[in-house]
Amino acid sequence: MKPRKGISLGTRILAVVATLAAMTMGLTGFAIWYSYQTERFFRDVVDGELAALKRVDRLEIALVTQKGFITYFFQDRNPEWLRQLDRLGVEFTESLNQARDTSGAREEKAALGRITSEYERLSAIRQRVIGLYQVGRVDEGYQLHQEARRLFLGLLDLFHARRADHEARIAAAREKLNRQARLLRLQALITLPLAGGLSLLLAMLLVRQILAPLRQLAAAAGMDSAPRSGFNEVQAVHRGMATLREDVDQTRSELETSRMRLIQAAKMASVGKLAASVAHSIRNPLTAVKMRLFSLERSLNPGAEDQREDLKVISAEIRHIDNVLRNFLEFSRRPKLELRPVSPSQVVDMAVELIRPRLESRGTALEIKRLGNLPEAELDPDQLKEALVNLLVNASEAMGEGGTIWLEEGRGLSEENRPVLWINIRDSGPGVNPALHDQVFQPFFSTKEDGTGLGLSIAARIVEEHLGRIRLESPRSGGAAFIMELPYREALSWETY
Repeated sequence: MKPRKGISLGTRILAVVATLAAMTMGLTGFAIWYSYQTERFFRDVVDGELAALKRVDRLEIALVTQKGFITYFFQDRNPEWLRQLDRLGVEFTESLNQARDTSGAREEKAALGRITSEYERLSAIRQRVIGLYQVGRVDEGYQLHQEARRLFLGLLDLFHARRADHEARIAAAREKLNRQARLLRLQALITLPLAGGLSLLLAMLLVRQILAPLRQLAAAAGMDSAPRSGFNEVQAVHRGMATLREDVDQTRSELETSRMRLIQAAKMASVGKLAASVAHSIRNPLTAVKMRLFSLERSLNPGAEDQREDLKVISAEIRHIDNVLRNFLEFSRRPKLELRPVSPSQVVDMAVELIRPRLESRGTALEIKRLGNLPEAELDPDQLKEALVNLLVNASEAMGEGGTIWLEEGRGLSEENRPVLWINIRDSGPGVNPALHDQVFQPFFSTKEDGTGLGLSIAARIVEEHLGRIRLESPRSGGAAFIMELPYREALSWETY
């Protein structure tokens, strides 16, 4: 089939693809419709007719079993057979009522209603027969028993009729499904050869007018070597495009990283200028004010307790301002590490010794757990001590008065299987909302009203300067746990997460 001249390549391909798509969609649509029909068949037959057929069988078996109990009673007069008969009769009636209530077809309800009424008549006559036998009127009971037998056989005929009806419906549904299957096979036999011809035409178009130019493009662009056996034009172009896309993505990522660094550097520069200006403009006057307050407090009379209390409040607020200024200065200056071999356990002891009076004044208990001193690593003990103090102060302030801080040391492997020394500082406070875990180490983020939001940021930066990591976890027992990981020995560099 030779395409007419003047028809573009795209139009020819679209025509073939559209025809194939229409045929495929038609066949697929019919198959989907057939699957729904099959599902409906199984639902109607299995969930409907087969379930109803099973109910009929169970009811028939229960009816025959009741007749057997009566026969056993007539033989040995054992009252236990009557109790079994009553129990089975109640279950039979409940099953019959349930089947009638759950049945959706009007004919089914009518048939079950007739069975119910006939069974009630049978039950009534059966009770009369049993009563006559119990008082010794056997002949009368035998005559009445013949009426009960007739009703029993009639009920069996009704059950047989219901079974035959359900079996006929199942057979009709099966025949309908077989007709639909034959129609689906016929459609497939007609569609498949036509689809094969169209596929061959599409392949010729692709090879002659798409793959050949792609081969020339790949060879000309140097994406692959000269045409050879097994040469894949599409993969060659794809590899070239994938390489180009990776280069673009990498460049975009590097640009974004550079942009974030520039923004952060600009923030740091602004904070540094602000901190230097604030320190110059405020700290000297604050020092003079503190000196004056000290002199004024010494000159107060012993009985001036109210004034002395006011001076203490003023001094505390000045210390708070001085602490804020100091945090700004520390945050604006990147630490210059003075590394030397030292055990982190020694730094922990120095930090604990420094912070212990403050913890005791707040009634905070501190428990240290270590199996032995950690091995030495290249650390700046002063900077690391500052980071530990910030973490301990943060834990103490998070708990308020009282509480317990657990400090644990150990060694292990990082997520990259690199050896690390870790220090875990866990508190019994209210913990941190998991939604805020990614923000607690950001500068100026704080959940405390009077917090500067720099303590944890400074600690995280000091740890990162040591090529380490610090992360926040929320233990199941409550509180918050800050885990500091420090590399040692062959661990050289870490990516920040």
